[in-house]
Amino acid sequence: MMKKVLVLGAGLVTRPHVRYLLDVPDFQVTVASRTVSKAETLINGHPRGIAVALDVSNEAELEDLIRQSDIAVSMLPYAYHPTVAALCVKHRKHMVTTSYVKDEMQALDVPAKEAGVILLNEIGVDPGIDHMSAMKVIHHVERGGGRIASFMSWTGGLPAPEASDNPFGYKFSWSPKGVLLAGRNPARFQKHGKLTEIPGEELFDNYWPVQIEGLGEFEGYPNRDSMPYTETYGIQPTDWMFRGTLRNPGWCATLKKLVETGFMDDTPIEGTPATFRELTAQLLDTSPETEFPQYLAEQWGLCYDSKPITDWAWLGLFSNDPIPAGATTPIDIMTAQMQAKMAYQPGERDMIVMQHEFVAEYPDRKEAITATMIDYGIPHGDTSMARTVGLPAAIAVRMVLHGEFPGLTGVHVPVIPEIYAPVLAELDELGIGLTEKAEVL
Repeated sequence: MMKKVLVLGAGLVTRPHVRYLLDVPDFQVTVASRTVSKAETLINGHPRGIAVALDVSNEAELEDLIRQSDIAVSMLPYAYHPTVAALCVKHRKHMVTTSYVKDEMQALDVPAKEAGVILLNEIGVDPGIDHMSAMKVIHHVERGGGRIASFMSWTGGLPAPEASDNPFGYKFSWSPKGVLLAGRNPARFQKHGKLTEIPGEELFDNYWPVQIEGLGEFEGYPNRDSMPYTETYGIQPTDWMFRGTLRNPGWCATLKKLVETGFMDDTPIEGTPATFRELTAQLLDTSPETEFPQYLAEQWGLCYDSKPITDWAWLGLFSNDPIPAGATTPIDIMTAQMQAKMAYQPGERDMIVMQHEFVAEYPDRKEAITATMIDYGIPHGDTSMARTVGLPAAIAVRMVLHGEFPGLTGVHVPVIPEIYAPVLAELDELGIGLTEKAEVL
């Protein structure tokens, strides 16, 4: 009997997800997108694919699509997930999403169990592969009679080295605005046994060098609140409990100055700056006639050719280029400008780097365990970001509809062996996996 999958959204990471699902012989896949042409491109004429136009704010249309499906995959912005999930519970349909579980989603746990459906979240790359690969090591240590004394985890979506050809060392393989908004998040983690809290405006003051074998040194900074993962992962480290983001060197110093100056603000700009030079002058409370490199060098106590200043110049913030049409807030202007200046060119590869660093304590020894993934996009094909986000979710959809998660209902993240073991095994067959190394301390 044909099983009906509804994929909501047709964004940058959706293509490998949809293609995987269309390769399952008993699946009919409907892709719903505000722009139907994007959905049609993903379906690409497949006989078991359907493309439909959907304004997700039209709840009646959304509900009708969910009612006709066996499972809904939400690739929408996270704000829509609770609505989708509630409709799935109402109509006794399963749901998969790659986004973090928020309180509104967690509140549906009991109703989902009563409806006999699973709402599986956080099954992309980060969150997703990071959880699954960490739990594989954690459970292995615990089965061997050990405990996790320290846990640090790093993930970064970056250009492959040969494509890292701009001063920021960064290009966008997913929502630019999402990347910039994440730079305003506060952070909370445990460092050497002590709880550390970082306000959002100080995020880029707190970074460390991170060595990745085969690639060299990166900058790592905190990713949101790490502490709930002690409960999620079932560990109580006495040293580090930390989840972080990786970028190329220099990113944090430049982004710190953008945040401080107000380029990441999401309130409409007063007045009508027409050019980047005028916008920069307004945010700095100075004249558009200012010689910005010298001015900023004096204000910041840096050399006029220091990296933050030259990065700003390269981005066009001192130029007379016009402000992007339709952008009214600084963060929207930055999103448009970075999208234009820091996009992947045809044939360029992106790269996902993930590294977990554990210290495991056993009765007779301590071990340092490192698990590392370096995954590259396919030239003129799918990005690594799209594959590592979309494929875990697609595998999970297949397993749910084929009854391979028997008895699992309610709100879940992939931290139990029944979910992570088979998903990781299939990802490994697809060439996506982590390499583990252990060293006795």
